Amino acid sequence: MAYVDGFVVPVPKKNVEAYCEFSRKMGAIWREYGALSYIEAVGDDVPEGKVTSFPLSVKVEPEELVVFAWITYESRAHRDAVNAKVMADPRMKMPEESKTIFDAKRMIYGGFEVRVEV
Repeated sequence: MAYVDGFVVPVPKKNVEAYCEFSRKMGAIWREYGALSYIEAVGDDVPEGKVTSFPLSVKVEPEELVVFAWITYESRAHRDAVNAKVMADPRMKMPEESKTIFDAKRMIYGGFEVRVEV
């Protein structure tokens, strides 16, 4: 059964292009090690809810956008093997400038087993 890592992160509007460039580099590494896909989408219709919402989940600030992203794998075992290789790759060392592109402390993420695919 397929497996998905998903995450949501706030990104300052002024940094969206820099974030996308950073993401292209990260995505290339995941794909190199076997991820089936690596997708990051910048929100343009993401309402703030009263109880829950994507903006509330990452405490989005007025000058930020929400990025919703996912990486797909063949299975959880495949994900674990790919991620082990990715994390051991020296290119994954976060460059100092990336720390100012987005606030990783407010990122939410998790792994999900696909149960329905139509």
